[in-house]
Amino acid sequence: MSNIRFECVKDEHLRRITEIYNYYIKNTTVTFHYYEHTEEQMKEILYSKDPRFNSFAIIDDNNGEVIGYCLICKFKNREAYNICGEVVLYLDNRYLGKGIGKKALDFLEEEAKKQKFHSLVASISGDNERSIGLFESQGYYKCAHFKEVGVKFDKFLDVLYYEKIIN
Repeated sequence: MSNIRFECVKDEHLRRITEIYNYYIKNTTVTFHYYEHTEEQMKEILYSKDPRFNSFAIIDDNNGEVIGYCLICKFKNREAYNICGEVVLYLDNRYLGKGIGKKALDFLEEEAKKQKFHSLVASISGDNERSIGLFESQGYYKCAHFKEVGVKFDKFLDVLYYEKIIN
């Protein structure tokens, strides 16, 4: 899918972004949240006071619909980690497998370079084979594997960390 654009998240995007995230909460082990989020809770995730950390709505230019979101957030709350950002990416499940994830990661990496990040990390559920494949295809490598650190739908879940040095 080639007709997409990225816009800084605004309040007008929140309803749709919240719907997208809540789908994953209710139906998957992609996120470890159990309970659906409100738009106010999503604001806490998406809006940062630090200008280096930004969230972007992914918009289908054909119809103007928000079809996902991506962001760079703080990896750890210590000064020494300021060279590293954590990337997050969620797409409407109807848009999976269309190359949008690759475009979003490319976009986030360019944004991270502008903000002088040295490395990016992603935390991925061990069940999320689609995300694992995406990040590996984009040059990220698995740097950590935590076994059975979460549980959802009565299933123990692993968490994998992937990293890419970008500068």
